[in-house]
Amino acid sequence: MSMGKILVADDDKNICELLRLYLEKEGYTVVLAYDGEEALAKFGAENPDILLLDVMMPKLDGWQVCREIRKKSELPIIMVTAKGETFDKVLGLELGADDYVVKPFDAKEIVARIKAVMRRTGKTATENNVKEVSFDKLVVNMTKYELKVDGKVVDTPPKELELLFHLASNPNRVYTRDQLLDEVWGFEYYGDSRTVDVHVKRLREKLEGVSDKWALKTVWGVGYKFEVKE
Repeated sequence: MSMGKILVADDDKNICELLRLYLEKEGYTVVLAYDGEEALAKFGAENPDILLLDVMMPKLDGWQVCREIRKKSELPIIMVTAKGETFDKVLGLELGADDYVVKPFDAKEIVARIKAVMRRTGKTATENNVKEVSFDKLVVNMTKYELKVDGKVVDTPPKELELLFHLASNPNRVYTRDQLLDEVWGFEYYGDSRTVDVHVKRLREKLEGVSDKWALKTVWGVGYKFEVKE
């Protein structure tokens, strides 16, 4: 399952290629553009879920591309700026960019920013913008807020669904309880981390023994993960 389509616009072909390799490994479909005009053309033709947009590009710079896209679309945009250009960051956000990263960047940071922006903008997964993940005998659909286990709809409270969707969207990644509180419940939540344990326990009751191809696993001393067997 593709995690979504990313348009990477940067005139540095080495950076584009590195990002393509890393993002494809993470499960994304990647489209590349090497100047501003090509970025606008690919935006129109490819219907990406998110745009990673370098500021300094030939033909049209990142600001102009961002302006043009914002006239017709709310596509999530992450601006890429050179180190120390504070003015660039402010201008980018004023033009409607959703986030920015500074070169030189770490590929892991880029992936984390992409996931965060796609979560915030409701673009987390995929075809026709239906937010859904599916595995053997399991479908979590956040567009309908519906959990299907072995073909049957199982009544599930919203926060349990959001927690399962978050874990299953990032298979085999380990999350601490604090990370899950932060990313599923949000910054405004000041509850106890045992809240996560309670929700996981309830989910396990619904999912116990359904499939041997995946499992909601405790990683002792750390937190939880949605384990998918290769």
